Amino acid sequence: MATARDPIPIRESQVDSYEFTRYAGATLSALVVLMATMIVTGYLYRPEKPAKPGYVVAGVEEPAEAPQTAAADAGGQPLEVLLALADPARGQAAFKKCAACHSIEKGGRHGVGPNLWGIVGAPHAHAAGFAYSDALKAKSAEPWDWARLDAWIANPKAAIPGNKMAFAGISRPQERADLLVYLNSMSDKPLPLPPPPAETPAA
Repeated sequence: MATARDPIPIRESQVDSYEFTRYAGATLSALVVLMATMIVTGYLYRPEKPAKPGYVVAGVEEPAEAPQTAAADAGGQPLEVLLALADPARGQAAFKKCAACHSIEKGGRHGVGPNLWGIVGAPHAHAAGFAYSDALKAKSAEPWDWARLDAWIANPKAAIPGNKMAFAGISRPQERADLLVYLNSMSDKPLPLPPPPAETPAA
């Protein structure tokens, strides 16, 4: 029989319960400190979203906006002037934004989008064997001239509503002109560049 001087025996379950309570209390305390830190830092450091992204990821859709024309270029250069200043090598580099969906070599296979060999001057929806949208089929009598291609590359959704092309577009007019000149070179019969207006702003 235990006397008043004997120590009270502690069961193993009581030790486990004590340890669990201690660890649980430490975990909750850590969570409270973390939440308080997040609230304070969120209040002190509020990031501001830039009006224009620092870079654009190719193939990722952006909110539709009005197609930019040559007048949107710095200096308000018309498309004919931009084409005269265009560099096919830069256009080939710009085509990397298109290469995920399109091939460009002669006789190339269709991908998500049609093969683009000889696209400049060709009719809309001209590539045999590709399933074009009804919106493009409706324009099969119209050619892909410089202005139409420029508007299409700037913003496909706005240029021909209802088409299936999921591409944000290229906003910089000179980059589009470079791309157009490169596309034109990938053809059996490249079109001549349109002549610049009689009076044009200085390049």
